[in-house]
Amino acid sequence: MFASLQGKGALMPGSGSRSGVSYDARGLVEPHADMPDNIEVDGGRARFDAADLTIRQINMALRKLIYNDGVGDVTVLNPSSKHSLAVGILKRCRIHFEGSPGWFACGLIDGPEVTINGRVGWSVAENMMSGVVTIERSAGSLTGAAIRGGDLIVKGDVGARTGIDQKGGTIIVTGDVGINTGFMMQRGRQIICGNAGMNLGDSMYDGAIYVAGKVRSLGVDCVPGDWNDADTELIERKFRIHGLGDPPEFQKFVCGKQLHNYDALEPSERKLVI
Repeated sequence: MFASLQGKGALMPGSGSRSGVSYDARGLVEPHADMPDNIEVDGGRARFDAADLTIRQINMALRKLIYNDGVGDVTVLNPSSKHSLAVGILKRCRIHFEGSPGWFACGLIDGPEVTINGRVGWSVAENMMSGVVTIERSAGSLTGAAIRGGDLIVKGDVGARTGIDQKGGTIIVTGDVGINTGFMMQRGRQIICGNAGMNLGDSMYDGAIYVAGKVRSLGVDCVPGDWNDADTELIERKFRIHGLGDPPEFQKFVCGKQLHNYDALEPSERKLVI
């Protein structure tokens, strides 16, 4: 049974704003947010309704529960498309969003397992270092931008520039992806079960992109790659871990290593050789 945890002070949503966001004279958002008083705790689990809370109040509650109170499993009800939720959580825990967060959700995390039972806006899991983020519906553009590690699973379609500047980790999309997916990808894997838009893997440095559907066009220096046993093992393992069923057949795309002059010397280095 969940018990109510009283916070410090009452809720003070901003006047004239349906989202409850308030600003000071400098235009800063909610400089004196109060801890919400609607948190329910049951041992190592907690939940609270975010419908009438500000962004800062939601993040304050998450940090207090996870860092101060040692709660390992937190459910956030009705995130109501608010931006920048659960950013910078650097501890192993479970966070569940029952509803759709807005932009920049779960960025800079290192360790959490996050489930989003809804859609999510732009730049989800940006710069994620480790952990798992699972989105039960579609996601916006810049999904997994500059991701460094962990697994990001989207059970739907995503917008443009998925995994731009990806530095590691695995992005799995069960639907379609938009244009410029994998742009300037440096490392890691993308597993796309649907179709891919124009300029797939444009200017990528390294890594691998697997596509089961049609590719509208390849970007500069993105070429078909040779399939090997390690690719089969990776695909089957990720599908098994995340309960995605039997994987379809994929095409593999890699960097042709022509654009960035991998084996060429810089002008200053060339002079030293000569």
